[in-house]
Order: sequence, then C-alpha cells, then structure tokens
Amino acid sequence: MTRIGIIICGRYQSCGGGKCFRALRERVGAFARYPKEDPVEVVGFSYCGGCPGGNVESVPEEMKNNGAQVIHLATGLIVGYPPCPRIREFKAFIEARYGLPVVVGTHPIPLKYLSVHEKLPFWTDGGMEDLAADLLAEDRAVMEAYN
Repeated sequence: MTRIGIIICGRYQSCGGGKCFRALRERVGAFARYPKEDPVEVVGFSYCGGCPGGNVESVPEEMKNNGAQVIHLATGLIVGYPPCPRIREFKAFIEARYGLPVVVGTHPIPLKYLSVHEKLPFWTDGGMEDLAADLLAEDRAVMEAYN
C-alpha cells in the first residue's frame, strides 16, 4: 500500500477534493503512476496556508507521522491563475526537510485551463511544461472530462 498526502493551494482551501479523489480512483493525472491493482491511501489533505505557504513547514510532518510516503502538490497550484510562484520551493523544501518524494500534480489539468495557459508566456518561459510533465502526458479526452 502506498500512503500519500495532498497539499492544495490556499486559494482553494475550502475545496472538497472531488477532482483529486476522482483522479486517484481512476488512476489518471499524476496518480497514473500507481497501478490500479495497488491500494493507495490518503493520510492527509490540507492547504498550503496561503501565500507564502506557511503550512508547508508543518503539514508534511503531520502527513509523514501518519504514514505518508509521498506528497502530492495539487494540480490547482499549477493551473490556478496565476500559478503558484513557490511550487518549486515547496517541492525542494519538503524533499530536503522530510525526505519524502514530492509529485507535482493530482488530477488531470482541465483542458479548458490548459488551452488558455499554453498561450501565456509563463507556461513555456517559466518551465511549467517540465514541472507539469506527468499531467501533460494525460490523454486530451481525459483532460476534457475534468473540465
């Protein structure tokens, strides 16, 4: 069994996690890395604390104490506008401080967001294509289903 924690963007702190949990169930988006036959348990779901991400110091520790083996930074950090400017720092900090791998993304990028983001300079100039590579590998029909 793989145990994961999910950290979402503070702008969406009241999000119920529907798309994330659906994607985990369907094993799409960044959750495609986990074989469907292998159980995955969510041991924590929280938000970053709002800019500049104060919860990123403490929330991963609680998740790790509850058995998390990997932390996912939610897709909303990438496709919210503007994308989180600290996502790379969050990833580096969590990996260094807690020794847990960090995956950028949860559910597939909704196609309606991707079609706009691809036209904006921060997407290619800011290296978002590399950062969101797992999510961009998703089939476009699946992305559309997450609109």
